[in-house]
Amino acid sequence: MESPSAEPPHPAKDVTQHVGYLLKRAQAALRAAMDKVLREHGLTVPQYATLELLALHPGMSNSDLARATFVTRQSGNVVLRGLQEAGLITRPTTADHGRARPAHLTEEGHTRLAAVQAAVYAIEERMVEAIPPQRMAALLTDLDRIAAALEK
Repeated sequence: MESPSAEPPHPAKDVTQHVGYLLKRAQAALRAAMDKVLREHGLTVPQYATLELLALHPGMSNSDLARATFVTRQSGNVVLRGLQEAGLITRPTTADHGRARPAHLTEEGHTRLAAVQAAVYAIEERMVEAIPPQRMAALLTDLDRIAAALEK
């Protein structure tokens, strides 16, 4: 006996037209494009995101960086160790208080970030150019609402 199929949440011919599928397709395309340009600079997406965040917010902890870059604390620690070994960040060997060891970009970290930003920003520009300007604000609001609805 066949089980009844659930109704889709919105009209769509098939799963490839569902919001989740299209979001994942866009995310996969973005990740592939970023992987390609970052590889040329010896960085991964989490490493690049960490450098960007530390440039904006020096002294972030591993936990804060992991949350902001969408990786686990364990993976975040691996990212930080790799960046530290590459001379792109510094962290104290011990924590002043608690367990947090704030990270900071080195001069080489700032240089590497500046070298790769143009390539990454060009990818974002390609995405933005695909959206009519009058719809950009609504798209950003909608993406934020989607994330908030799923985080409940």
